[in-house]
Amino acid sequence: MWTDLNRPPLDAGVLRRALVRDAGGDPDAFWSRLDVVSETGSTNADLLAAPRDADYARSVLLAEHQTGGRGRHARPWVSAPRALITVSAILDMPGMDLSDIGWLPLLSGIAVIDALRDIAGVDAELKWPNDVLIGGRKVAGILAEVASTAPVPTVVVGIGLNVTLTEDELPVPTATSLQLEDAEVTDRTVLVRAMLRELARRHREWEAAGWKVDALAALYRERCGTLGRRVRAELPGDRELIGTATDVDVEGRIVIKADGESPVAVSAGDITHLRAV
Repeated sequence: MWTDLNRPPLDAGVLRRALVRDAGGDPDAFWSRLDVVSETGSTNADLLAAPRDADYARSVLLAEHQTGGRGRHARPWVSAPRALITVSAILDMPGMDLSDIGWLPLLSGIAVIDALRDIAGVDAELKWPNDVLIGGRKVAGILAEVASTAPVPTVVVGIGLNVTLTEDELPVPTATSLQLEDAEVTDRTVLVRAMLRELARRHREWEAAGWKVDALAALYRERCGTLGRRVRAELPGDRELIGTATDVDVEGRIVIKADGESPVAVSAGDITHLRAV
């Protein structure tokens, strides 16, 4: 049972005027459309199933209450009504090499970190690959799913951000919310606007760079709190790798150096859990 608190709804009109082209605001806005629904199972699933019309690419869907959200490895992401931001956005990457598509969720993590630091005034950092932490506790997660690979690579990026969850409402003890971290801003409309603007800006910069990942990788490393720490990577088949996280390579893999061993680069798809030691 969720706590009965006064949690105002998102202001869809304000968001459209600020973010959507042809919506009476910025004519150079990045996003093609933005919808807010009162409840859905999964905003990612809804966009993956949406018709591929003219506004499909760069469309955004927000839900006031998400009942069937999920993260990496199909882990549940539960949403209290109006206490979280649950948003999915469709991003297209014309001309991108498919081998670089895995960088999109990492770019999304950069955008979320920068928006939270700038607008909410919290000391957020990334846990590889794309969990957002404050003081070692998870405040946001990102899930990217490929919608199509041809003729243009297109990906649905879902972001779940805990905004006003109380301690009693947290799904796990290792989670937190902006309110619990004394954020300067907990207005979800303001936060959504900031995150989507930052996501659009980073996407435009990446496209202008011809989808090269060197600069993007450098930005990611600056925000990744996993680097330099001792970690334990739990791998399929009850295997594990313990060592120091030394780098994130140009393929977006975490590089772990075990004592007396050569560094090993591991992809997100090959790790079940990555924990600090």
